[in-house]
Formats: sequence, C-alpha cells, structure tokens
Amino acid sequence: MEVFDVVVVGAGNGGLVAGATTAKAGYKTLILEKHNLPGGCATSFVRGRFEFEAALHELCDDATNEAADSVQKIFKRLDVTIPFYYEDRLFRAIVKGEDGYDVRIRPGYENFLDDMEAAVPGCRESVKKLLDLNNLLDEAQAYMDSPAFNPAKLMGEYADFVKAASHSFNDLMDALGVPQKAQDILNTYWGYLGVPTDDMNALHYLSLLAAFIKTPPSMPYHRSHEMSVALVQSIISYGGEVRFNSEVSKFLYSEKGSVIGVEVNGEQIYAKKVISNIIPNNVWNRSEQKHIPKSALKLANARKLGMSFVTVYLGLDASMEELGIEDYSVFISTTADTRRAFNERADFGMYVVNCLNKALPEASAPGTSMLFFTIPVMPGDFPENMKPEEYKKYKNDYAEKFIRDYEQTMGVQVMEHIEEIVIATQATFARYLGTPDGCIYGYANETWDNVVARTILKDVENKVPNLYFCGGHSIRGDGYPSGYITGAMAGEKAVKDLRRGK
Repeated sequence: MEVFDVVVVGAGNGGLVAGATTAKAGYKTLILEKHNLPGGCATSFVRGRFEFEAALHELCDDATNEAADSVQKIFKRLDVTIPFYYEDRLFRAIVKGEDGYDVRIRPGYENFLDDMEAAVPGCRESVKKLLDLNNLLDEAQAYMDSPAFNPAKLMGEYADFVKAASHSFNDLMDALGVPQKAQDILNTYWGYLGVPTDDMNALHYLSLLAAFIKTPPSMPYHRSHEMSVALVQSIISYGGEVRFNSEVSKFLYSEKGSVIGVEVNGEQIYAKKVISNIIPNNVWNRSEQKHIPKSALKLANARKLGMSFVTVYLGLDASMEELGIEDYSVFISTTADTRRAFNERADFGMYVVNCLNKALPEASAPGTSMLFFTIPVMPGDFPENMKPEEYKKYKNDYAEKFIRDYEQTMGVQVMEHIEEIVIATQATFARYLGTPDGCIYGYANETWDNVVARTILKDVENKVPNLYFCGGHSIRGDGYPSGYITGAMAGEKAVKDLRRGK
C-alpha cells in the first residue's frame, strides 16, 4: 500500500503547479496523469515537418497589481525558467459588413489608448476611465486572496467593486459612456472566455483586458509543452513523482466522507490530501454517491458547461511573407454584437486565426508557415447520432468552410499551399481531456457564476474534506494564467492545512 501526503489528479497546468508547490514545501507528492505527456492543453504535436501548438494563442504572464499572483511569479518561485517572445500587437480585429471595421491594437497603456482614439475619435477619456477601474479590481482581488478575507468587509469597504462585479461588461461600458464602436473593439477578446459580453462579468473581462494591455502577449519559444516539461522537472527536483499512463478510476473515501486517496490501474493509493485538476463532474462520477454532498451535485448540475472549439492546424509550403500574412492574431467576425456572434458561431460569427511564424519566426522550416484556426462551439453543437463513417466528412467540410472564408476575408491563398492539416473537434477534446461534451473552458463564467461569486463562496462550495480543486473549472475560470494561479492556490491551501494538521 502506497501512502503520500498529496496526490494530484491530472497533470494539466493547474495540477502541475499544485504538485510543484506541495513538493517544494517538503511534502511527499504524487501526480497522476492519464496520458503519456504532461500539460493537458499545454502541449504540442508533430505532423510531418511541423510542430503545432495545441491550444495556446498567447499568454498574459504578468499581473497588473504587484500584490496579485501571476505566471511569472509562480514560475520564479518554482525555479522554472522559460524564454518568452513578446508580441508588439495585441490583435487585429476584422468585422465584416456595412458597419464593420479593420483595426490593429497595440499593448501598452498609452499605445492602447492612442489606437482606440484613432479607431474611434473621442473615445479616449471614457476608455481611460474604464481601464482605470482595474486599479479597484486589483485592490479588491488582492484582499479576496488574502488570509484576512471576509465577505462582509468586502461588501462594505469595496462596495463599488461589488456593484461593478454584479453587472456585465456591456453594462459597465454603457455606464461609463464608452461609444458603441469602442465597445465593440474592446469586446474582441470575448471568445477567450467563452461568454458574450452582455453576460460576461464586468470585472472578470476587465482584468483579462488590463493584463494584456500591461504586458505584451507572450509565447514560449518551444511551445507550451516547454512550460509543462519544465514544471515536471521542477516537481522531480523537489522530490515529487509524476506517473504517466495512470488514469484515476475512483476516488476513495473514509466512512466519515473524507477523501483518503484514489484508485489507479487497479491499485489503491492513499493520501492525506487530494488535489483534482479534473472537472468536479468527473470526480463525482468516480465517487460513491453516498459520499458526495447534495449541494455539490446541485452546483455541478446548475452550472453551464463552457465553450469548446473546432481547431484547424495548417502546415503550409510557403512563408507568411509569400502568402501576404502580416499579423499574429486576427479575430474575424460577421458582427460586432457578441451575442449575435455567439449565436451565429457556426456561420463565421467569430473565429480566430493565428500565424505562429509572426510570433516565432523559426517556428517552422524556412519557406514554410503555420496557421491555427480556433472556431468556438458549445455543448450540443456536435451532431447527434453521427455515424463513424460520417465524421471525416463532417470535420473536413467544417474546416474547408472556414479556410475559404479566411481566404476571402484576408485576400490570401491558403488551400493550394496546405502540406499538413489536422482538425480537432469537440469529439477530439472529449477523448483527450475527458471533459463532458469536450468542453475546454470548464464552467461558463456567466453573470451569476463568475469569479467574484466563486471566490466569495470558495469555502462553502466544496464540503468534502481533504479534496481541493484547481484548473479551468475552478474559481477563476479557464485560461493558461488562471490554470497556473488556481494550481498555486490549491497547493498552498493544502500545504497550509497539512501544517496545521487539519
């Protein structure tokens, strides 16, 4: 019988940081991962002479507030050193149609305001007021993450924060008098969080926007897989252990309902603390029902599953210069209305195309380039009762449809230069991640179920002793930085409880 201080289920971003945190603190730590590689979505794969980035578009690796945690701080304290390339542009946003636009926006506070003013004359002052609200967010967020956090004090001393946090991002912009076209441009990143901005928590979206503005978007030189491998090396250097090809099939409980370990490959492994980097739905499905609090089941059933994607990876036999591609991140929409774009997602409502060679010129061989299409889909979009023989045609037709639209929108020829193509659908992500309906974003960060509400209720939501959660389904929602930060939070909480003998 094996016994550990901490067992971490899943070697995604959150699980890796959680495991490194507990191992560094001196606790006997084991990470269990069902695949033969670490990282979850933070990985890469090779087809022909191309190494594709599986999921990462760009990383906001620093915080807007010195008191807040960030990817850079986490990596530093875990002795992880990663070289990054920083982009000189946030995005290019193209909205087609009569009232559309084509704008390029740069990072940096003044650069951002300058570009917004150039795109929408007269908007600078209202946009500045909006961005400056992030200072309030930083202060309140730091308080919520502190040991002294008290919900009653939050509502008293940070009343404006709580008020803003109860509204959508659209509501906040309307209240500050931000012109409509400026609102549309500011909403460009909505797809990164998977919820239209009329239902997106105002301060959650603002924090994302502010983080990108402060520090230029970054990419690791050797794909996100480099970050995952570096974290595994960190865990091992602290005396921890990582086991691959080890899928947890069952969570073990004491008679009193405390988690005491897991079952993997037919073996029972015991631990004082278990940290789950897999979604609660899957934890409850691998637990005896008598041990699951009814409130936990109700919450999991009440929450809406977040967005997934159809992703298309293209290896091209021509360079980006030869093709006339000039941008790293291009957001293409048929409408600036994020609700309409969300509803029309299957008909070019909104999709993102990245050219990795713009960020990392040596990402592929000379005379070649890579494109990465990200097309949002939701649970239920995948055709029901699809026969296996129909699947190939379904995904090929889906990919061709968006490639053709990209060609027409950008005025470039791509189809004739495709050397390698890989298409991932919801079925791909369901198989790889093991999440319900292939959802990548955990639970949707809607108005009622947002980062503020989750933070306030974090100590009452999960009533299972010795069990902690991290990753895209937890407090902060999904995204690479959120995964790392929630992993650090879960690891630090487990360490604190172990030290107290709790």
